[in-house]
Amino acid sequence: MRIRYSAPGRINLIGEHTDYNLGFALPIALPQRTFVSFDPDSSRALEVSSSLSDGPVRIGLDTVPGEVTGWAAYVAGVVWALRTARIAVPGGTMAITSEVETGSGLSSSAALECAVLGALLAADGDDLDRVDQARIAQQAENEYVGAPTGLLDQLASLFGEPGQAMLIDFLDITVRPVRFDPGSSGVALLLIDSGARHAHAGGEYAARRASCERAAAELGVASLREVSAFAALTAVRDPVDARRARHVLTENQRVLDCVAALASSDFAAVGELWTASHASMRDDFEITTPHLDLIADTAVKAGALGARMTGGGFGGCVIALVPQERVNAVGEAVLGAVREAGYPEPGITRTHAGGGAGPATAT
Repeated sequence: MRIRYSAPGRINLIGEHTDYNLGFALPIALPQRTFVSFDPDSSRALEVSSSLSDGPVRIGLDTVPGEVTGWAAYVAGVVWALRTARIAVPGGTMAITSEVETGSGLSSSAALECAVLGALLAADGDDLDRVDQARIAQQAENEYVGAPTGLLDQLASLFGEPGQAMLIDFLDITVRPVRFDPGSSGVALLLIDSGARHAHAGGEYAARRASCERAAAELGVASLREVSAFAALTAVRDPVDARRARHVLTENQRVLDCVAALASSDFAAVGELWTASHASMRDDFEITTPHLDLIADTAVKAGALGARMTGGGFGGCVIALVPQERVNAVGEAVLGAVREAGYPEPGITRTHAGGGAGPATAT
């Protein structure tokens, strides 16, 4: 019996690089999804094809890290992580299609992992709660693919709900829905894809994580979540590590302030927090680029309530909250500034919070 399953990409509204520091984040699931069609059989391998690749890849059910590379490593990683958890994995033929742009900071990797995971679990009749599913998908990415990401992307893909953001507390792994419907207040959420691609498996993401871990160790705490006073950061001797830690502490507070502002639909306050978040990522965490800075700054100068890079950094997308009457002006200003600077023309679309991973109907 053919199984169809899908999982969405995500936008992180605020709370960047806080997940592996056991802090807070506020993502939404995107309408764009990755789809898996799976025909299980009694073989000992998966024959996997993707709309983004030239030909199928064979993945043995006994695969180990390092054996499969490229996009198929995410599929193989899920197989490996499931079997490591002593969960049966069937063989079969799997076809993957996706609406989520790769390398754009919209978590195409987590969408792929969660869609594959859902299909494999459905084929074998396993009932695994969503937090456990997120941990398995994260293990696939961390230990098989080699990207040291936190748990944000997988939780967002699995827990998404239409019209809702998700307040994630990574200390105890809880997910609380937060109403996010800017359209009802006359505000549009713009997704601005810079066209600059990034790769989390690269060294910069890992370097930021290591910096945070060094700062926590120097402060004598297990994670930066335990640091309650900014003054404590004076004990961090390396000024770069201190700046990285300062971003995490201030970003955690911005997430909580954003949730409070959304409770009263104060999108002007939300926008100010987004702009402050971008400045912190630019100056303290140093994960933006001049290209992304130009887009965010231009959007705000043209009338956006706020704008920030979203995702792990070094490329990808900017999000902006824009009053409906300023949408065209902001779009035109961003396009003009980017063209003048000689960067590729960005894609600018309106978006909204979509639903999480689940069975997909045939089309």
